Amino acid sequence: MVDLVADQWFLFPAAVVIATLGMSCGIGGAILFSPMFMVVLELPPAVAIGTALLTQLFGFSSGVYAYRRRQLIDYALARRLLVVAIPGAALGVLGAGLVPGDLLRRLFACGIVAIGVQLFRSYQRERREADVPQTPTGPPTLVDARGIAYRYTLRSPHLARLFAAGGGTLLGLVSVGLAELLEYHLIVISLVPPPVAVATSILVVFAATLTAAGGHLYTFAVHAAPGTLTQVGQVVMFTIPGVILGGQIGPWLQTRLNPTTVRLGMAFVFCALGVFMLLRG
Repeated sequence: MVDLVADQWFLFPAAVVIATLGMSCGIGGAILFSPMFMVVLELPPAVAIGTALLTQLFGFSSGVYAYRRRQLIDYALARRLLVVAIPGAALGVLGAGLVPGDLLRRLFACGIVAIGVQLFRSYQRERREADVPQTPTGPPTLVDARGIAYRYTLRSPHLARLFAAGGGTLLGLVSVGLAELLEYHLIVISLVPPPVAVATSILVVFAATLTAAGGHLYTFAVHAAPGTLTQVGQVVMFTIPGVILGGQIGPWLQTRLNPTTVRLGMAFVFCALGVFMLLRG
């Protein structure tokens, strides 16, 4: 295992980059933190997932603050998703304590491959629909701090809640799934403008992550091996400042990136990372 504290300075710049990417395109940072903690720091899967969620919590809190200032969060939509995402996250935490570590790692690897495939499919769909003009009508659904009006309507609300519940459960179990499923539904199915979809997803994932991270911390304090909390603290002392900084950069970068291109790049990264973890055994 890496000599804790002395050799972990690299976690700070890595956290800045991961949080910046996550906040700019609506992807949960734990999807990259968890494998980094498992592979580089050689933490047990359950500890790596809990530590990634704790790190993600601070990054998403910073992102919520930044998107709130930009008035891009649809609070009414967020409430409809939170009522099922939070119980799902609690259920996932309970399930994580019953799953063997090796199986948990393999579930995580399969999950990020599936997310990568889903992101690639959404990229293909957006490319096909790029030339189809969208002419939304009616009063603005949301107006941001710059005075830009967004018009949209949530399509398939029952499917949206199903995605939120399932994603919340995956979040508590393997630290990934909720942000990616919500983004896919809001942007690809409901055609919610990407800035609003990302901002609203960030709020939902923050609340679900708070639930999941709290559950994992309780497990570390009560049921985990002695020294686990110290181990977690030595990691997050570098990652939390990094994700707080990245959480402020990401929303600024979001308005300057092509979300379709970013999604394609992340799709390949997730697929490659998941396959690597499966082959590593």
